[in-house]
Amino acid sequence: MSEYNKVTAIVRKKLLEQILEQLQQSGVCGLSLTEVNGFGECEDFYRHDWSVTHARIEIFCRADEAESVADTIQQAAATGIAGDGIIAILPVESLRHIRGEGTGT
Repeated sequence: MSEYNKVTAIVRKKLLEQILEQLQQSGVCGLSLTEVNGFGECEDFYRHDWSVTHARIEIFCRADEAESVADTIQQAAATGIAGDGIIAILPVESLRHIRGEGTGT
């Protein structure tokens, strides 16, 4: 079993501030954030390609914390409307800090 997991969430941009606030309050000490475009359950019918802009949050955490991190995101991001987003939890085979030599954390 992997020691670390990666939690990736695609969420509505308009809810990003409250999601980040909840993650900080829950003890998440680092994440990556990018703007992404795509389409799925919630299309933008006013655009010719139906694409929608969302935020992607990526968090590396201990495996035993991943479900709690995902729950925090889901609670902060859910509106009950199709297109709220998705959350994936994946095992991490190896995690390295660039500042150090060799493998490990």
